[in-house]
Amino acid sequence: MNVDPIDPVLQVRHLRFSWPGRLLFDGLSFDLPPGVNLVRGDDGSGKSTLLALIAGALAPEAGELIVQGVTLRSQHDAYRHRVFWIDPQTEAHDALAAGGYLESLSHHYPGFDKETLNELVDGFGLRPHLGKPMYMLSTGSRRKVWLTAALSAGTPLTLIDQPFAALDAPSIRFLRELLQDASSHPSRAWLLADHEAPEGVVLASSIEI
Repeated sequence: MNVDPIDPVLQVRHLRFSWPGRLLFDGLSFDLPPGVNLVRGDDGSGKSTLLALIAGALAPEAGELIVQGVTLRSQHDAYRHRVFWIDPQTEAHDALAAGGYLESLSHHYPGFDKETLNELVDGFGLRPHLGKPMYMLSTGSRRKVWLTAALSAGTPLTLIDQPFAALDAPSIRFLRELLQDASSHPSRAWLLADHEAPEGVVLASSIEI
């Protein structure tokens, strides 16, 4: 019996990028299938930089990035609406209330799901923090806000840097269950950057850098 090939959500072609004095990627190419994927490497290997490049937050020196047929180079805005990424260290939203930031997602991501948002807010225990400005939240609570945003935006491609960092044990278990569910999604992809694969999550692919 013939099995139809699965169309990749993301295509990376001949990506080149360097920091001053250091070549990081040269000719990097891969396809990302639906489900949960991992980019794995040591500290300083370029995991976070790769996510920022795929998100369109950094410009590559060469190469193409394509999400579901939409190319970053020629269809920048349409591409960015198809990819969710946030720098976990960002201070850009510090003045916003956590709830206000989460509500703003509907203006940027056509697939944003309010019902999913509410489930994630409860699952991560964020309800008491929604009225607080982001700068008042602990590192762990900020991380939960970013994860709630990432998992409710409804984008074809979701990029998450060190997803379990600074989380308490109940939130780690909750996130692991969410990723287990995501691993079987037929058309959306999640790319995690971390040192190791999440326990109990079936990976669609793993990229070593």
